[in-house]
Amino acid sequence: MRQEPFQQGIAILSFDTEQIWGHLDILNEEQFQKHYPGAVEAHDKLLDRLSDAGVRATWFIVGGMTLPQSAGGSDARMIGLPSAWTSRIPAGSEQSAPLWYRRNFLKRLLDSSPAQEIGLHGGLTHLIWTDPMVTPEIADRELSEGIKALGEAGVHPYTFSHPREGENYHHLLPKYGIGCYRSKTPTLDFRLGRTLPGAVLRILNEIRQGTPPPVWPSETMPGLWAIPASLFLYPIGPSRTRFAALKSRVERFRRGLKAAARHRGIFHYCFHPDNLTESPDGFSMFEDMLELLTRARQAGDIEVTGMGDVARTMQQRRFAAQPVATN
Repeated sequence: MRQEPFQQGIAILSFDTEQIWGHLDILNEEQFQKHYPGAVEAHDKLLDRLSDAGVRATWFIVGGMTLPQSAGGSDARMIGLPSAWTSRIPAGSEQSAPLWYRRNFLKRLLDSSPAQEIGLHGGLTHLIWTDPMVTPEIADRELSEGIKALGEAGVHPYTFSHPREGENYHHLLPKYGIGCYRSKTPTLDFRLGRTLPGAVLRILNEIRQGTPPPVWPSETMPGLWAIPASLFLYPIGPSRTRFAALKSRVERFRRGLKAAARHRGIFHYCFHPDNLTESPDGFSMFEDMLELLTRARQAGDIEVTGMGDVARTMQQRRFAAQPVATN
């Protein structure tokens, strides 16, 4: 159900920060590096662009990426997780396995200006919560160890995103202090998921430069807020840009900002930092988006903020609306 309009439109940028963790069941290291050349450096480049533009974003980071050292699949922190998943995880550190471990990047996020919001992406290993092998007990283990990993680095996440939009076991989130999660994109093309009809609709929306919908938060259970994604960056590799040029991504971003400003809702734009490496022009495309964003902010049409900031505002509204008890 649509909420009351905000005072002005809101823009949220959220990034699933996972590197090879998000592909461990799909690609090996060589394949990942071929598909996403310079993925490690892309995270720092993205943070630099945001800092230069004075933009706050929400970074959902896989807990395993923040480990200073790991024994891989045999690490004690991974006991209780499916071996079919963890057996693919190598031992190492940031020095020996930088595709997997990036503790120093987390430190950069913590020291950045403006302050970036750091949330948790899935848990310790990017386990897919909707996979049949993932029981509530396994999801709890994955989540708790991810929380611990970030906690050891001084981060206590309030926001969360499920890997591959595989929402499940929402009741576990408040147990670990999570008050907000990114929920599924509401449009039909994303509701159809990884199906042929869904893929066809997504490319058609890109070709026609469809306007992403403004979204509003909803309370899944007391104190737990869902904020849907408005749009994920459509892939920018050669096979996709053959049918839809990069300018379509920029135009849809512009239209999303306009719609959020007009309806005083949220334009929630999402991608993985690795996505920007699929094309030599990926960062140029993102810089065009940032320019649109900063212009809208300067014009007073849009406020740029993090997911957790919006959820806390909604929680304050909820308490303010409660009747005051009288004797």
